[in-house]
Amino acid sequence: MAIKFDQPFYSLSDEAEQNRMIELWEAEKHGGLWEGNNRLPFPLTFLMALIILTAFLVTMPIWGQRPIASDYLEHVALMDSPEIQAIEDPAAKMEKIHDIAYQRADGRVKGALERHPITWDDLLNLAPHIKEAQAAGKYPMDYYSVLGDRLVLANFEGNPTADGSPERKQPWWDKGYTIDVFYVAYFTIFIFFVSKRLPHFSRKPDMSNAK
Repeated sequence: MAIKFDQPFYSLSDEAEQNRMIELWEAEKHGGLWEGNNRLPFPLTFLMALIILTAFLVTMPIWGQRPIASDYLEHVALMDSPEIQAIEDPAAKMEKIHDIAYQRADGRVKGALERHPITWDDLLNLAPHIKEAQAAGKYPMDYYSVLGDRLVLANFEGNPTADGSPERKQPWWDKGYTIDVFYVAYFTIFIFFVSKRLPHFSRKPDMSNAK
């Protein structure tokens, strides 16, 4: 019953154990449902890997990360410009602002703007709070989370800053993400060990005399 690691992708069982399994499959008829010992189709294996990787990549940095005030600083700066004020339709104004802000943003902000688009009315409600927080200068703008039409100081406490106070930025990785990585890894390793304890798929039981 010992696990054999010399050819893990062939089988984790030794030859004697594989033979015992084959003999057991040949002896038990399973009501006519005979053991064929076929491998898992490669397209299915590829699909499982694709689903897992896509799920993690799409949800990075973390699930449910809120927008932060610094994501919309460019929006606030643009909203009173003559170019924007010359546009009468609110939706067109917002589309123009978004296009300019998106082009000027870095990769992280671009992702945040795609996940958290706002309307012209949203911007009108947010702008006074963002300007007030900027004028106060008490905290960096990426410390503020946007909740509806309000700014709230993020309740995260990270690494200490130069003055000893903790950073209050939203983390790019959280405990829930760690748990998911652990369980996905645990699941795939467990399935590998279970499947590779069986005889290699090239070993077929002889069911010619089965009834």
